[in-house]
Amino acid sequence: MIYADKTVIVTGAGHGIGRAVAAAYAAEGAKVVIAEVNEEAGRKAAEEISRDGGTAEFVHCDVSDEEQIIRMVKFAAERFGHVDILINNAGVANAHTAGFYELTADAWDQVMNTNARGMFLTTREAAKLMRGNPHGGAVINISSTRAYMSEPDTEAYAASKGAIAALTHAMAVTLGPDKITVNCISPGWIETGDYGQLREIDHKQHPSRRVGKPEDIARACLYLTAPGNDFVTGSQLVIDGGMTRKMIYEP
Repeated sequence: MIYADKTVIVTGAGHGIGRAVAAAYAAEGAKVVIAEVNEEAGRKAAEEISRDGGTAEFVHCDVSDEEQIIRMVKFAAERFGHVDILINNAGVANAHTAGFYELTADAWDQVMNTNARGMFLTTREAAKLMRGNPHGGAVINISSTRAYMSEPDTEAYAASKGAIAALTHAMAVTLGPDKITVNCISPGWIETGDYGQLREIDHKQHPSRRVGKPEDIARACLYLTAPGNDFVTGSQLVIDGGMTRKMIYEP
């Protein structure tokens, strides 16, 4: 229970990867703040974690809104006394619905403001508190393998995830003197729906022979933020079952 005295903020923790990450930290004794724009999902996640014996508080937060971020981090500090770990998971991909030639500036801005700017602002506010801790703090930014490879018509999403990867090493250098580590996880295919509905080919196309699960990312977060792993910072950890290392040729 190395996280028993830690306060962890997880953005976008109402479902999927964020929900699994929040549950993993709570199971290890951490006090978890679920920062989620979807109030119903956020409250449900907090209630379920609490029912399972963990400590979790829901805070409504749209990470594209600077004032909401400031209020959310302030709440975490006032509620639990300190902030130790931040998992920047919140993000949108709605620009995928438009092709390259139809992608509007507003859609582009929404994706970038939520995914990249929101991550920066949340880290800035949390780091202000972490640098006052005797032990510093830890930040994990959830990027994507889309930062390194793409499907057609995903420009805004790819740009935002690439920005997250770049901001990770910049912030690791800046925040190092304050004893704050900053690392990045780039998930590949992580199934957040009905895992049982996946096809055999979905699994077999991965060198790992299976599609990923949110818990795969949660375990990585626990590793990267463990107190004894403070030598790991500025890293880019790809968790994709080996897919970005697989050469694929069109038949």
